[in-house]
Order: sequence, then structure tokens, then C-alpha cells
Amino acid sequence: MIAELGLAMLWIAAALAALQLVAGCLALTPKGGLFMGLVRPVAIAQGVLVAGAFAALIWLFLSTDLSVKLVAGNSHAAKPWIFKLAATWGNHEGSMLMWVTIMSIGGGVVALVEKRLREETLVATLAGQAFVSLGFYAFLLLASNPFQRLPEPAAEGQGLNPLLQDIGLAFHPPTLYVGYVGLSIAFSFAIGALVTRDVGPAFARAMRPWVLGAWIFLTLGITAGSYWAYYTLGWGGWWFWDPVENASLMPWLAATALLHSCSVLASRGALKAWTVMLGVVAFSMSMVGTFLVRSGILTSVHAFAVDPTRGSFILALLAIYIGGALTLFALRANTVTEGARFSFVSREASLVFNNVMLCGILGIVLIGTLYPLLTEAMGVKVSVGPPYFNPVSAFFAIPMFLIMAVGPLLRWRDDKAARITWAVAVPAFLAAAALLGIVIFAPAVSVLSALGLALAPALALASLMPLRGRNLRRTPLPIYGGVLAHLGIAVALFGMASESAFSTEKLAAMNPGDVQQVGPYAITLKGIDPVAGPNWTALEATLAASYEGAAPIILRPQARTFSNPPGNRTESALSTRWNGQLYLVLGEEAADGRWQMRLWWKPFAPLIWYGGVLIALGGLLALVGRVARDVKRLVATDKIAFRRTAQGR
Repeated sequence: MIAELGLAMLWIAAALAALQLVAGCLALTPKGGLFMGLVRPVAIAQGVLVAGAFAALIWLFLSTDLSVKLVAGNSHAAKPWIFKLAATWGNHEGSMLMWVTIMSIGGGVVALVEKRLREETLVATLAGQAFVSLGFYAFLLLASNPFQRLPEPAAEGQGLNPLLQDIGLAFHPPTLYVGYVGLSIAFSFAIGALVTRDVGPAFARAMRPWVLGAWIFLTLGITAGSYWAYYTLGWGGWWFWDPVENASLMPWLAATALLHSCSVLASRGALKAWTVMLGVVAFSMSMVGTFLVRSGILTSVHAFAVDPTRGSFILALLAIYIGGALTLFALRANTVTEGARFSFVSREASLVFNNVMLCGILGIVLIGTLYPLLTEAMGVKVSVGPPYFNPVSAFFAIPMFLIMAVGPLLRWRDDKAARITWAVAVPAFLAAAALLGIVIFAPAVSVLSALGLALAPALALASLMPLRGRNLRRTPLPIYGGVLAHLGIAVALFGMASESAFSTEKLAAMNPGDVQQVGPYAITLKGIDPVAGPNWTALEATLAASYEGAAPIILRPQARTFSNPPGNRTESALSTRWNGQLYLVLGEEAADGRWQMRLWWKPFAPLIWYGGVLIALGGLLALVGRVARDVKRLVATDKIAFRRTAQGR
């Protein structure tokens, strides 16, 4: 009954999306006034219904209803409830239902709270959102029904991929999906503004919270996904430029550029065409990522679909959405005025430069991701990895970091470089001193790592410069947010460069009692013992790790074995200090009875993820500040309107 109810709500929500699209289009006609008031309530009702459908799917997984094909294929009665919950979206159909649920709820929230735009622009925006939603509804109902029943209930479920049976999966995909959906709403705002020729500061102010929210969640999702892969896969790396990793990075790069461009348009009335175009590009990257992960052309723990029909469906949606948006942009580009002008030395100019650099990195990542797929389709397999991505992306990233240190100190529209010379001189001197120290004391460090280690402290200091001379109690939250986000980038950059430059790895074969040295740690193997968990068994190593002769700590890496479905997974053991992280992985037993152990010492590696959290926290401060300011403006406007109405009476 629950499955049928969920499917019925999904069909009704799809019908409401179609009604929302038709009513929105008719409302924009000369005689469409009767339909103008219909679009908002329909959008809200659609969001409520699809949320009910997703809640029904969650219930089916938590109750392990093995008569539902999706549950039988991805869950098991013996699995802990948190992994039953995660299994709801740890598969193809469930993840797509989560996508359309968040998208429709987002559209409903826009319909409920948005009051800054002209009514025609808002209606066009909601019609655009319904158009995007309809494609996903069609995909779910026609090609990927999550509520499909089995002819006979399964005896037991197959369970979730062991690599995905981790607490991180309960948070990583939803955060990314919220980010993707925020970009879909930004895309709808761009379409609505183009249709009604209303590209201006009001449009940017309405879109900015959604872009900022999407950017925050994308930042958290990428950070969490990186750390999940780092400690779960047991390979010791935090980023491998895997196509699925790139699929999440590309929307983040586009969203970062869009966020800055949107702020310029909202505050200064400039970069109108650039903002609209970036809104289209950001959502395009979300759709490209969706195609890569769900088309079956990639083999990955994240790749859910192997049916080429589904891939063709998503590719068709990609062509319709992006092709249609680009066509609309081409037709209406002449109606988008240039906007306010600014000089070469100004904050706007620095933002434009960095947006170009971000788009350059985006292009590099996109080419490197798609090129192997294209050559493989022609019968030639090539591998594109760090030797390509690292130096080529650094060509754009390093100038971007330099301008990022200077840009926030510049005034809007026009400034003089001499005014900020002394403010820039201190970080520049710090960078030069750090680089000189690296050349003298660590000459073996690679060029990219040395540049990262030198730029990071200078960028950290420069990120604090916008607070110089301000009354800190009266400084707006968005200023603090920008400072914290830029500081987070510096922290993450230092962690990345340090991990790359100074990591120590040792592959050792050990018997109980053997001691191995890795970095400042002496590692002693105490023993190997079998252990059991709620739905797995494992071999567990007991290791004593002593830091520079101090009292040892006990670490227990595991090699886990799952039965439903069958599979293996490493469970690394980590010990984090202020200056780095010890990383231990248990391997297989060798023919001579010794155990393979992989040992790493990674100086300052945790700063990579601490930096990501700081970036997201900076975005959150900016979002809270912006929303609070917008609410005050709306309240003030409503009061003025009420007084005028009362006086008129």
C-alpha cells in the first residue's frame, strides 16, 4: 500500500508540474491574468506531494519491504537502520527521486517566500523550474520507477555496496543534491529573467541566496566526499581527479564564479550577461555530472546505472535543457544591457579576472574528464590524471590566488593601485620569505608544492586585511563570511601543499612484535584478531603508535568482509595531531605468515578538510547576513506600503 501511495503522489506531482508549466506560460500572454495566481499554489502543492513520495520510499527501506524491487536490490533486514536510510538514496532510482524531491521543494519555497521580483518574472521562473522538474518526473516514471513491485517478495535483500556502508554516505549525497538543486533554481531564475527581459539587481538579489546556499552545500558535499574516500578506500589519497570526483567539482567551480558575479550585479548593477550565462553554465555542469554518474559510461562506487537507455534519456534531457537555455540566451542577449561600467583597477575587475580563471579551471577539468571517454568510444584507452590536472589547473589557480589576495582591498568601480600598496606589501613579503625558506631548507619539494606552501600563509594574512580599520562589532556578517571563506581556502591550500610535499609512506610486512618507523612514529604490531560487527566480520590489527618516544596509543585498522552483498572493505585507523595525521591500513597475509601493512605520516593533511569546513562556514555567515538584510528591507517596504494604503483610505 505504501509503495502504491508513493507512486500515486509521484504521478500527481508530475501532473501538477505540467499544470505549473502551462499556467506559467499562459500567464505571460496578454490575456493570461487569470492564470497568474495559479502558479504559486501549484508549485507549493507539487513540492508537498513529491516530499510525501520520497517519505514513502524512506519508509519502505526502513521497514525492509522486500516486495519492492528497489528495496530488495539495495537493502537487507540485518543491516543497521542508518544504512537502510542511506540505501534509500544509495542507488539509481532513489537518488533521482531525492533529486526531484529537493528540486520541487525548492521551487515551492521560492513560490512561498519570494517577493522581490516582478510577478511576471517570478511566474516565468516557476515555469522554468516546472519545465526542468518535468524531465526528471518523466525519467522516474517511465525509465526508473522507484516503487516497482516484484511478482513475489524476495526471500532476503541483496544489501548495499560495502564501500557505501559508511556513515559518510548518509550525509555526502544529500548535501551534493541540495547543491545541485540550488543551481537548478538559479538556472530557473536566469531563464525567467531572460523571458521577461528583467535582468537587473532585483533578479540577482533574488537568485543570490539560492546560489550561496547551493555553493555551501556543494562545498560541504565535496569536503565530506573527499574525506570519506580518504579513510574508506584505504589508498591514502584525498583527491585522484576521478571522473566522478570531477563531476562534483565542476558545478562548484561554476557556482563560485556565479556567486561572485551575482554579488556584483546585485550590489553594482554590472555583469548582467555574465551572470545569466554563468547561471546556465552552473546548471549545465550539474547535468553533465548527472549524466556521467548515471549513464553507465563510468565504473565507480558512485555510478548507479548500467542501462544505456537511461543514459540516453539523461543525455536527451541535457540537450533539451542546456540547448534550449543557450538558444534563449542567444535570442535575448541583445536585450541584456551592458550594466554599470568599472575601471581596470577596481573590485569588479578583480572579480571578473578570477571568474575567468575559474572558468579556465572548469574547462581544464571538463576536457580532462571527457577526453578519455571520447577516445575510448573510438577504441583507444587513455588515462588522464594528476600529471595533467595539477600543473595545467595551477596555471589558472596561481594568478587567481594572487588576485584574490588583492581584490577585496579594492574599491568598487574605480581605485588606484598605489592606495593599497602597503596593505599588499606585507603578504607579498611573507610569501617571498616562505618561498626562500623552502628553497633553502627543503630543496627537494616540487615547484607546485613550494608555491602552494608560500602562497597559503600570504593568502591567509591577506584574507584578514578587509577587517583592517573596521569597527568589528558593526562589520556586516557578509564581510566576515568572505574573510572566513578566503581564510578557509588558504588553510586548505596549505594542507594540500604540505601533504603533497612532506608525506611519508611505508609498505611493510610485519609479524607480531615487529616495529616500523614512519615519519615521527614508531609502529609496533601487537597482534591480528577476528572481530564481528552488526553485518560484517573483520580481521583487526592492534598497533601501538609512539610519537617521538612518547607513550604509545592503540590503533586498530580492519579488513572487513560483508556477506549481503558479498564484498570487502578496508577500515583505516587514523590518529590526528596538530601537525599531521598518522594513517594505517591492514593488508593481506603474505605466504610467509607476515601481514602487509601500509603506513603513512601526512603532515598537516587534516587542514585540507578543516579548510573546506571554514569555507562553508564563511558562506553560511554570508547567507545569514544577506537573508537578514533582505528580510529587513522587505519588512520596511511592507510597512511603507501599509502606511500609504492607510493614508489613501
